[in-house]
Amino acid sequence: MAMQLNAISITVEDMARSLAFYRRFGLALPPALDREPHVETTLPSGLRLLWDTEESLKQVVPGYHPPAPGSQQRVGLAFLADTPAEVDALYDELVSLGYKGENAPWDAIWGQRYALVRDPDGNEVALFAALS
Repeated sequence: MAMQLNAISITVEDMARSLAFYRRFGLALPPALDREPHVETTLPSGLRLLWDTEESLKQVVPGYHPPAPGSQQRVGLAFLADTPAEVDALYDELVSLGYKGENAPWDAIWGQRYALVRDPDGNEVALFAALS
């Protein structure tokens, strides 16, 4: 089972404010995106950078509560698996090894098998695969 780092996600309070910051690094993020609840761009390396508002995460992640500023991580890693079964297997393996399972695998409304675990420092790590 070869997982590959596919995306880094950032939870934001204010999309426009966050995108303005990252535009300073030369990212091509059109101003129309400032009003979106989810934004993503693909970097030259193929790695995706994603932004989600706290409000949008409340709607799509079961049990999501926004972190208080400075109290929890706000950046997560997302690893793409080849199949939904690999998401389930890796989640089960990590939990059995004592890592914290945040959300057990579920079929997300956006067409992916999706699960969330925490790394040893409490950072969120998503595991996902296309459902089709």
